[in-house]
Amino acid sequence: MDQKDRRVLMALQMDGRASNASLAKLLGMAEAPTWRRLRALETSGVVCKYTAILDRQKLGYEVMAFVSIRFATHQPDVQQAFENEVVKIPQVVWCHNVSGSTDFLLCAVARNLSEYGEFVSSKLRSLPGVSSIESSFSLKPVKEGLQLPL
Repeated sequence: MDQKDRRVLMALQMDGRASNASLAKLLGMAEAPTWRRLRALETSGVVCKYTAILDRQKLGYEVMAFVSIRFATHQPDVQQAFENEVVKIPQVVWCHNVSGSTDFLLCAVARNLSEYGEFVSSKLRSLPGVSSIESSFSLKPVKEGLQLPL
């Protein structure tokens, strides 16, 4: 990957809907080489997918919680069963298997605290392997985004 590829990626991180023509103009390149570079970045897996970032509050999700999940046992089949189930839950925005005193850290959204409480009781507590749940609530975002330093 060279500097031109990095410039293409930086531009895409700012506007994933940018047309090839606008990318080429922004980068001072011709359209054909820009298109080839972009296709190569997609084919190699550097560009994984395109998506829209939605405003959760405008969609009515007032609560964002960071949830620490701990297991009592660390059997691989229990962990796999947990992972298989957690990916099916729409309120879970992301989930990571982490090191330290927590086994999984996830981010979940809810419309209000009552809905979040029901979510914990009915969904999270019933997941395989879960022995402990600790929630921390976002008070305000300070920095959000998925842009990587290039």
